[in-house]
Amino acid sequence: MDETEFWKIIDAAREDAEGDAEEQADLLVERLTRLDPDSVLDYARHFEARYNRAYLWDLWGAATVLFDGAGEEAFDSFRCWLIGQGREVYEGAVHDPDALAELLDDFDVEIDGDGEEIGFAADEAYEALTGAETPDLGIPMPGGEPLGTPLDLADDEALAARFPRLWERFGAG
Repeated sequence: MDETEFWKIIDAAREDAEGDAEEQADLLVERLTRLDPDSVLDYARHFEARYNRAYLWDLWGAATVLFDGAGEEAFDSFRCWLIGQGREVYEGAVHDPDALAELLDDFDVEIDGDGEEIGFAADEAYEALTGAETPDLGIPMPGGEPLGTPLDLADDEALAARFPRLWERFGAG
């Protein structure tokens, strides 16, 4: 599976789920179980590589603005959700997290940003196909701190300065 195929699977599931992350996760599992186990592992590698690539201070800051606070678990879930938004939103956010102000039509904390189940879709599909847990994908986990310039996630002024467009549209009062 190449990168284009990976994004086609993500996009088709998102469109059919009409933005519902839980439904998107279910659709991903359904579609991945139609593939052979090696293709599911390829999908999982693509997902994991993008998940790790999004381990950035600036994305954590953007998630903090969107959620009005984002701990480590919320940021992990946000990265899965971000991948689930498709290539354009994902790449745009990785290159310029402040661009999420334009890339997102809307953001509802009750509905959006929680992509934990999207992150487990390949594992569920692989187990359904093989009866075994997903093996080690051979993709190194990011170590310690996110990449980029550290940011005090509790400092609203710093968040507003770093993400002016995102802050103006989604920031705390």
